[in-house]
Amino acid sequence: MSYENIVKVGDASLNVYTEGSGSTTVVFMADLGITSPVLEYRPLYTKLADRYRTVVIEKSGYGYSGHMISKRTIENLVMEDRYSLKAAGIEPPYVLAVHGYGGIEAVYWATQYPDEVKAILGIDMAMPDHALAVAKELSEMKRQEMVTKRRDFLVKVAKKGLMSKLLYKQTLDLSGIMSGSYLTDEEKAEYKKLYYKNLLNEEISAESVLMTENATKAHDSGKVSCPMCLFISDISGQMKSISWRELSVSFAKRHNAEYHLSDVGHYIYAKIPDIMADTFMTFLEKNCN
Repeated sequence: MSYENIVKVGDASLNVYTEGSGSTTVVFMADLGITSPVLEYRPLYTKLADRYRTVVIEKSGYGYSGHMISKRTIENLVMEDRYSLKAAGIEPPYVLAVHGYGGIEAVYWATQYPDEVKAILGIDMAMPDHALAVAKELSEMKRQEMVTKRRDFLVKVAKKGLMSKLLYKQTLDLSGIMSGSYLTDEEKAEYKKLYYKNLLNEEISAESVLMTENATKAHDSGKVSCPMCLFISDISGQMKSISWRELSVSFAKRHNAEYHLSDVGHYIYAKIPDIMADTFMTFLEKNCN
């Protein structure tokens, strides 16, 4: 089975995979550094594809996509999301299903192009508030040092030596997708190949570097007006003064969003996809018909 559907956006080749059918289109947007969104989020989107058309965008530097030379600003990221969908013949409006720091893109998209976004489904989605809270506690220099340190660590992992084997659960199988039963052996082999192919891509480091700037723009872009259903995890995040969960719940309440608390970690889609799919479908039936 092929997961590649390459479209051209400017000079770049981006992968836009679709599965299922229906009048509602659910677009999956990835967290920072996800190896291959089309394989990573498969446990969840295959369940939604029974009722909706599901789409997975693989950004520049992710999955099967190529590389983009444009700066990783929030404007460019959202433009590439929008243009890649249109290049694939998938017209708005969309429901955005968002994991992690893809939430910063989703907030900006929903506020700048409200006619294109019917609803947001949060898969432990980051809000601009998270990145801004980190920025208050960590200087920009310290954050840049952390990005550099993380990249140096990944350089060692990329050599596929003893460190890679010892840290398997913290690297290749961080979400549990490789040790779980949702992917076939063939898909796991493909995931592993893509992991090492994309591990040191510059786009991911560039997104990290611009995170505070992008979060500020998303935060200042206005209030999200579309309905939202958010799953919120128990992770601690990088903040000491306030937790990830507290910030997420505060965001949900300010926006009158439906929210559900979970204690299975950040990679919820690989732990409780059935519960998530049922919750999201009930929510969409009420809000997007």
